[in-house]
Amino acid sequence: MKTTVLTIISLLIISMAFSQTANNQNFDSELAKKLGADDYGMKSYIFVILKTGSNTTTDKKFIDSCFAGHMSNMGKMVEAGKLVVAGPIGKNEKSYRGIFILNAKDFEEAKELLKGDPAVKEKLLEAELFNWYGSAALPLYLEAVDKIQKTKR
Repeated sequence: MKTTVLTIISLLIISMAFSQTANNQNFDSELAKKLGADDYGMKSYIFVILKTGSNTTTDKKFIDSCFAGHMSNMGKMVEAGKLVVAGPIGKNEKSYRGIFILNAKDFEEAKELLKGDPAVKEKLLEAELFNWYGSAALPLYLEAVDKIQKTKR
């Protein structure tokens, strides 16, 4: 039985090795380098889950000011090429409010970017950070945003 399992595992590994093919016809080495892509067209990002923070203030003016700063900071991060994806999460039992995918090299850089967010700084939102591996081409969708966005925030 052990021999059969080892044989099957060996065959799977060999077949996976031979199933990888070069993409020489479409590969753009300059674009891959610009985007920081590895051989698979992927790269590491920092995935951020924003959840309700510990500040339970009901001061509407303060909350509105912090969230205006939150939106402004997101714009700055997009302009700097650091915020790749952002969006709210619908109501849920875990108090998750939204996500960011940051084009940051590590948690320290991501934390520095989040320091500019008044909603995070004032603890209206709390950020949970995770390493995430995804397509290096992800930032390219941002080029289309202005073309499909009828109303700007």
